Amino acid sequence: MTKDSKQKLSPMTVSLHWLVAVVFITLIVVGVYMEENEVFFLYPIHKSIGILLFSVILIRVIWRIKNGWTQPVSQYKKIEQIGAKTIHWMLIIGTVMMPISGMLMSGAGGHGLHIFGLELLPSNPDEWNLGKVMPLNKSLAGLGHTLHELGGKIMIFSITLHIIGALKHHFIDKDSTLHRMLGKK
Repeated sequence: MTKDSKQKLSPMTVSLHWLVAVVFITLIVVGVYMEENEVFFLYPIHKSIGILLFSVILIRVIWRIKNGWTQPVSQYKKIEQIGAKTIHWMLIIGTVMMPISGMLMSGAGGHGLHIFGLELLPSNPDEWNLGKVMPLNKSLAGLGHTLHELGGKIMIFSITLHIIGALKHHFIDKDSTLHRMLGKK
């Protein structure tokens, strides 16, 4: 497989970046909508896509470790370099943490884990209260919920800064960073 260079990113890097970015941002938008409007029928879809995306995220992380971090196309101020590295780490960690915390919240909360109806971890129905579930571990479910909620806010912030940075590179610095991320030289 082709490795990334300072001039051009590999098709694998570009594909994984955009696939994770588009699906992840969609899941955040849907997640915020579900939470704010209590749209419960979307939860199984949100969870299923999140679990499937997690496998792609793991491939992306392994690819990043194997391929190394991309080099900036030109030299920037130290503060910009630190900011870019910080945001990239937040995005990598966040894309891993969000599905894990979601699965922890759902699984430990007794809701099970399902991918479009395929049962990975069964739900834990409450025999005394039909239609309800019994948490397997309330503390872990609560931790998962807190991490998922806080992580979502951190990811919205990080993604926003990442997009602003990409636009700055393109329109102010007029360098090839965005072109490279689109798979161009």
